[in-house]
Amino acid sequence: MHEVKDTGRAIVRIGYDGRVHKTFRGPKARERFDTEVTVLRYLEEVGCGFVPRLLDSEPETMTIVTTNCGSRVERLNEERMKELYDELESYGVRHEDAFLRNVTYRQQDGRFCLIDFEFATILNEESSSPPA
Repeated sequence: MHEVKDTGRAIVRIGYDGRVHKTFRGPKARERFDTEVTVLRYLEEVGCGFVPRLLDSEPETMTIVTTNCGSRVERLNEERMKELYDELESYGVRHEDAFLRNVTYRQQDGRFCLIDFEFATILNEESSSPPA
């Protein structure tokens, strides 16, 4: 596996199969793990196609395995970044960490994607229905 991030909050590795392995640690690790699992399951349920798919979660080790959403983006104008995070809200989720570090680019379909949902909020039921 290739290590791509090692901070006090998480260690992220990409396996040779392309899957992303994220292990939570540090302050409120359990809460952040639970939030990310819940939000990713919700986004899959409502059909949001520009976020990782949760493939596995191991509560004992606080590790998740997801699909890969491409490579990190180094530059993106503020307007386009705001559109991306607003699009996520149309699926009923507010990211709560809306920075460039959480934007990736998936070359297969030329799509900007969002990652890292450990601080995200699922909005109320009225605003959580996916766009038509």
